[in-house]
Amino acid sequence: MGPLGKYYEDGHGYYFFPRLDGPISSRMMFNGKEKLVWSLNNYLGFANHPEVRKTDAEAAAKYGLAYQMGARMMSGQTKFHEQFEHEIAEFVGKESAYLLNYGYPGMVSIIDALVDRKDVIVYDSSAHACIIDGMRLHIGKRFVYPHNDMESLDKQLARATKIIEKTGGGILLITEGVYGMVGDLGDLKGMVELKKKYNFRILVDDAHGFGTMGAKGIGTGEELGVQDEVDIHFATFAKSFAGIGGFVASKRPIIKYLIYNMRSQVYAKSLPVAMTIGALKRLEILRNEPQHKEKLWTIVNALQKGLREGGFNIGKTKSPVTPVLFSGGLIEASNVTYELREKYNIFCTVVIYPVVPKGVIMLRLIPTAIHSLEDVEYTLDSFAKVKKDFDTGLFKDFRPMKLESF
Repeated sequence: MGPLGKYYEDGHGYYFFPRLDGPISSRMMFNGKEKLVWSLNNYLGFANHPEVRKTDAEAAAKYGLAYQMGARMMSGQTKFHEQFEHEIAEFVGKESAYLLNYGYPGMVSIIDALVDRKDVIVYDSSAHACIIDGMRLHIGKRFVYPHNDMESLDKQLARATKIIEKTGGGILLITEGVYGMVGDLGDLKGMVELKKKYNFRILVDDAHGFGTMGAKGIGTGEELGVQDEVDIHFATFAKSFAGIGGFVASKRPIIKYLIYNMRSQVYAKSLPVAMTIGALKRLEILRNEPQHKEKLWTIVNALQKGLREGGFNIGKTKSPVTPVLFSGGLIEASNVTYELREKYNIFCTVVIYPVVPKGVIMLRLIPTAIHSLEDVEYTLDSFAKVKKDFDTGLFKDFRPMKLESF
């Protein structure tokens, strides 16, 4: 069953695969009771934005969710796909872009298409699963460096350079903009500085940075002032856009090459038109209504400031992603999660090994523009009480009742 699946009998339907019911909101139903929810990647509140809901509904009513049928190359191309690509390329400051039917397989295929046996991949040790899966298809060399360790990256690029001098290939450096589990930023400035010594391209997975980072919401490259040096910019709609799909943006020759060689796009159905039209509306709102990102950061700053002042370890986050770290094992993780949900009606995600190192418990909170300062105040007060119970050792002995799986 695997490292998490072995707990199926005790955890399925509660700790794993929990079911949140009702409209997407800061408060939803779980296990028959209303909970304050900090686990939705609805950063800007677009899931229930009235204009977004109206556009989605009208597009679905007019076109259905099947149209357009087929892959883009064969029969799935529409003017809406092309319009979005033009607008998103202009927005993120790149020559060209391509709309993806889904983010995860999109990243897998981007990596697969960009490199061959002559090329070398260099990547961060904290890379997302979609990056890892993409690299599994690579039959050439790949080197990893410890998370954001620029000294080690320098050494790996030197190793890679020696190899490509013999093979005639190139180097692809893969990083994330915002690391979605712990919330810190990829050291894009440090990577760009290394371009003075080595010849390589940077591919940035900015799934959590797009819409949340930078003055305009372009992403982490904008936030750090190096967007022009990001060679390939990838992002999904599953976070700030509260939808399905994604895009990749770069120089025109690179995009032209990718659209004919990304297997997950060439051989799979294009993003339905209704969702494409919805993405256009979301992009319009992102450009024209900065108040959503401003509200998001009001909540982020209040929550993270309160947690730090309350003595909580929230790591090095510089993004909305807010990890709250404890030391302990499976029993403590189960008990603290249970108490938050059942006593304080707070629903947040619990993360344990193997996602994080052994002995680490992470409660992962995702602030959004639909939360309120009252939500923050209540959460901080509840977390303070839970921390007291944790510090006194209550959760080492306390056992919640066993819950039946749904």
